[in-house]
Amino acid sequence: MSSSIALYAAAAVAGVAFVVQQAANAKLRGALGSGLWAGFTNFAVGGVAVLVLIALLRESVPPLAAAGRAPWYAWIGGLLGALYIVGSVFLLPRIGAAALIALILVGQMLTSLVFDHFGLLGVPVHEANVPRIVGAVLLIAGVGLISAF
Repeated sequence: MSSSIALYAAAAVAGVAFVVQQAANAKLRGALGSGLWAGFTNFAVGGVAVLVLIALLRESVPPLAAAGRAPWYAWIGGLLGALYIVGSVFLLPRIGAAALIALILVGQMLTSLVFDHFGLLGVPVHEANVPRIVGAVLLIAGVGLISAF
């Protein structure tokens, strides 16, 4: 039970980091005068942070052959991350943090329900049952309220 609480707390902390990241990226866009350069800077700083973590944890470099075993869709994460970061940098100043995060959450929730239900890209299957669908509908209603005010 306590490990579940720790995992949920870690997810909540990631959510906090997510919102702070969007606000910081929007400020960086303003300072640099470019959403694209702000997005690039975000990835560069993140890449350096991951390299430092790799060094601290003494992770070995995977063999080149391992890269060839990854399915094609395993390589689109960076591209999708760039779309998300650059899109957020442009949208946050225009629609606000709450609306941006709420709309991102709706997109994530609906896509997650589909991925869970059909087990897409190797995600464990979790049926899109009535309680889960009602939860998604309530989330969408909440987004409507957040966006309207």
